[in-house]
Amino acid sequence: MSTLVERTETASGYRAGRTLPLRVELVRQLKRRRTLIMGGILAVLPFVLLIAFAIGGDPGSRNGQVTLMDTATASGANFAAVNLFVSAGFLLVIPVALFCGDTVASEASWSSLRYLLAAPVPRARLLWSKLAVGLGMSLAAMVLLPVVALAVGTAAYGWGPLQIPTGGALDSGTAAQRLLVVVAYVFVSQLVTAGLAFWLSTKTDAPLGAVGGAVGLTIVGNVLDAVTALGHWRDFLPAHWQFAWADAVQPHPEWSGMIQGAAISITYALVLFALAFRGFARKDVVS
Repeated sequence: MSTLVERTETASGYRAGRTLPLRVELVRQLKRRRTLIMGGILAVLPFVLLIAFAIGGDPGSRNGQVTLMDTATASGANFAAVNLFVSAGFLLVIPVALFCGDTVASEASWSSLRYLLAAPVPRARLLWSKLAVGLGMSLAAMVLLPVVALAVGTAAYGWGPLQIPTGGALDSGTAAQRLLVVVAYVFVSQLVTAGLAFWLSTKTDAPLGAVGGAVGLTIVGNVLDAVTALGHWRDFLPAHWQFAWADAVQPHPEWSGMIQGAAISITYALVLFALAFRGFARKDVVS
């Protein structure tokens, strides 16, 4: 009798680690309309900025002070850096919140989550697969924007060194390496948003609530960072370090700010991911 029970509990050939392969989950997410729309928005942004600069003419300097925006038309590398600058604070938050916040909650809203778990897909395996794909697509979104911007900027303004607003320039090879560092840092700095979105996705059956909640809390963090009365308490806000990557595009890069920002972001993200796994393991899934 015990042998019969064991056979009914675990089917022959069943391997928990082989359920819900990453390839299957990735294909499912890539085919979704929101993925295509988000990718289209990020790919179109450089063209929008290109038209804006064409209509507005040469940005030039204001009051004798040159900013990164003023050097946008200097080269393709500068144009890519400007695209990252204008999008890092908010626009790139949206795909991260979308890809990480919609992933579990959407299954619940479709009433397919319980069927996935009955497949049976272990809960931890399901979360790992969805988190890995969500983070992978978030990284792809952050790579897509500067790659398109670099191609568009090079076609419009030529391939040349990265002109630094404070003076000097980085040769093309060095500029490309520094832009890779910038993209990597922006991704790490957005891990807090990813953690918030993923945790909320395991707590609600409403995808919009998880995505909107993550975006809203990120905005709150930006607002709090603007309150100078908080003093050194702002150092514990991930938003305080979101533009620390600017130190990487200097003749002599300064890494301390990026290291602090990355450490804070990763710490918060690990806590949020742990809460998501812990809560979902005990959750009564009825959707």
